[in-house]
Amino acid sequence: MSVGRAFALYAMIAWTALAAVVAPGPGLAQERKSLVTTRLEVTGEVQRKLSLSVEDLRGLAQRRGQLAAGGYGGIRLTDLLEEADIQRDERHALRRTYVVATASDGYQAVFSWGELFNTPIGREVLVAFERGGSPLQDGEGKIALVSLADEKIGPRHVKWLSRIDVRRVPE
Repeated sequence: MSVGRAFALYAMIAWTALAAVVAPGPGLAQERKSLVTTRLEVTGEVQRKLSLSVEDLRGLAQRRGQLAAGGYGGIRLTDLLEEADIQRDERHALRRTYVVATASDGYQAVFSWGELFNTPIGREVLVAFERGGSPLQDGEGKIALVSLADEKIGPRHVKWLSRIDVRRVPE
């Protein structure tokens, strides 16, 4: 095989491999779509584990008082946690409690019980299902968590919110 033909063959193989990596194929689109959340689980140190659809969240927000802030519409995380009823079965249980919000892609944000229930930040942590009066788009996952009072925005904005887990630091 001539050097020119070998070079052309290698160039064609490299180009095909690069195109397969760079071009979004159906596999990438399917993976991206699978991140979209339509259900939220509330688990851990709670009396009532919850599994809520977007419509369930909307109904709960109407019953407990829907919040609209920062362009988002939804329910306060504290109201959702009160609905699940955090366990208070041990001495200083609430003082040792923290909440982990997890996205379908594994991203997590953490809040302490004290921060949520005893500071102005807690009043601004929202489990959102609307933005600008319309349902959240797939890019945010139909359900998202936003912490609107944080001084540095972004780190505790959880797109594709799938689970809220109430945990406790051991004594």
